[in-house]
Amino acid sequence: LNPVVRATFRAALDSVEQVVFTEPLPYRPFVHLMKAADVVITDSGGIQEEAPTLGRPVLVMRDTTERPEGVEAGTAKLVGTDDELIASELLILLKDTAAYAAMANAVNPYGDARASERIADHLEHYFGFRAEPPADFTGAS
Repeated sequence: LNPVVRATFRAALDSVEQVVFTEPLPYRPFVHLMKAADVVITDSGGIQEEAPTLGRPVLVMRDTTERPEGVEAGTAKLVGTDDELIASELLILLKDTAAYAAMANAVNPYGDARASERIADHLEHYFGFRAEPPADFTGAS
């Protein structure tokens, strides 16, 4: 997080046991933390794509995003930098199971994380290591 934003959040949430503040982490431990989280709050464009793949709602601490498809699909929500709005939206997701489910189960516009598996299936068939052709895939759009 931006140091100013981080200081604001730490002051408000440092005593909350379920909130984890860390220094930047290596990728794998970070992904494990996202998977363990109920909600991901970020200002990172890349994380806006990754968290929905893990089924996690994303609150984006920006007024605009270069990833509007996540907002349009309902996997992410722009909450700006107002700490009261961020806290309010977070509480909605944590207390309202329908609101949480709507974001967590929205169709991920960035894919289902199975592209490499499908490519491998097609290559196995193409090169004769697999007799049956793989199922067609047209995506969720």
